[in-house]
Parts: sequence; structure tokens; C-alpha cells
Amino acid sequence: MAQSASPTRSKRSFTSIFRLPVGILLCATWIAVILIVAIFAHWLAPFDYTQQAPLTRFAPPLKLSNHLLGTDFLGRDLLSNLLAATQTTLMVALIGGTISAIVGTSLGFLSAHFGGWVDNLVMGIADAMASVPFMIIALGVLAVFGSSPLLFVLLMGVFNWWRYARLARGLVLGANADGYAEAARIVGVPSLRIYLRHILPNIAGPLVVQFTLNFPEIVLMESGLSFLGVGIKPPAISLGLMISYGTSYFAIAWWLVALPGLVLVLTTLSISLLGDYLRDRLDARLR
Repeated sequence: MAQSASPTRSKRSFTSIFRLPVGILLCATWIAVILIVAIFAHWLAPFDYTQQAPLTRFAPPLKLSNHLLGTDFLGRDLLSNLLAATQTTLMVALIGGTISAIVGTSLGFLSAHFGGWVDNLVMGIADAMASVPFMIIALGVLAVFGSSPLLFVLLMGVFNWWRYARLARGLVLGANADGYAEAARIVGVPSLRIYLRHILPNIAGPLVVQFTLNFPEIVLMESGLSFLGVGIKPPAISLGLMISYGTSYFAIAWWLVALPGLVLVLTTLSISLLGDYLRDRLDARLR
């Protein structure tokens, strides 16, 4: 019976993919393509993205057979630049988002566990961070200490940590009120093991959804800071830096802004829509 049921479950899980809304399938497909591009950008790029050819500068898309998306103001292949920029932007957002999730979730657990002044301190700092636009904080820090790759990634890592802290705190308090956590404490299970082995797996769903909602904001924050010239520095390249360079030549080379802007919009929109869909499914399951 078990052997006959297994193919049935596999078939159902496979066919359930095609029951998803068309828009969500398109978003998931785009995200998969972007992830593949980010991982294999070095091998997919037809040229070194720093290679300059002044004689072919400002070539529009499809004009030159060896430059599918055209060239920029230095004659660099735009497709190669776009692949490298996408890789950089997603890498910074992924590392920063992971740091933000770990820091915020950990502080949320500590706040819920200790309560009292620890809870007041963590939630007070979270309220202060939520009340001040992060762009102002980032600009101030980068202006004082200068822009370095490590500092920039760390800044992205503290972006929106307070959302994870608030969410984790509420979920942990709710889980502590449930019977399974109290039963584990009665039999002498250490608190750390309860949190890691029992509570964290049960609250991972909302935290993952929060990550999908926070990720596009980090992408836009990185692009905005790079556009202002205080983020990613040459010779590295990012989507925001490409758009910043292209705005000076928009009248004669629209593709320098339109193509990286299109990738940025489609990526952030796809992740946002997928995050909203996961949140709605999770809310419906919890009701």
C-alpha cells in the first residue's frame, strides 16, 4: 500500500504546481532565471564586463552581432555588465537579508525569553529604527566612515531587522503559551533546545515569508545607495550603479537605463508578488 501511495502523492504534488496562478508561475520562473544568472554570470557573460572598446561605444541593442544588448559609453558589452551587476546586487541583498533575518530573529527570541528590561530595550531600539528612514541612517554612516564592501553589506544586514525581531517575539510568546513548549520544560528539556528544536521549526513559515517580503526592499535600498554614489564602487558593478551611469546619456542611449531598470523592476516585483502569495496562503492555513 505504501509503495502504491507514494507515486500518487508525487503526481499530486507535481500537478499542484500547475494549479498555481499564472502570474505566480511567471514570477517564480523569472526568479529562477535570475538566480541561475547570478550563480553562473561569470560563465554566461560573452565578454569581461570591464573590457572597453571605445570604437563601438553607444551601440544600440541588436545592432552589432557580438553585442546583443549593445554597448555603453566606454564600449563595454552591456549584456556582460548586466549579468555581473545582477550577480552583485543579488549577492549583497542575499547576504544582507540573511544577516538581517538572523540578527532580528535572535533578538526577538531573547526579548521573548527574558522579558523585563531586555524586552523593553530591544523593542525600544526596534521602535526607534522603525521611526527613522533607513536611507538617512545609511547615508550618515557611509558619509562618516566611507564606503567599503564590508561596511556596505553590514548596513544592508541591519536594514529591517526590527521587523524580524517583532515578528519572532510575538511568535515565540505565542509558542510558549502552547502546551508542547510547557510540556518540554516540565520534563527538563533546556530552554535553548526547546527554542531550536521545537519552537523555531514551528514558526519558520512566517519568518520565511518575511524574508521574501524584505528581500526586494534590500535590493532597492542597495540600488538606491549605489545610484547616489555611496554604495557599490567601481570596478565592481551593480544595477543601481549601471542606472546611475546611464542617466547621463539617457538622451542618446536609452538602453543604458532601461535594461538594468527593467531587470530591477521585474526582480523586485516578482519577489514581492511571490511573498504576498505565500503570506496569503499562510494566513489562510492558520485560519
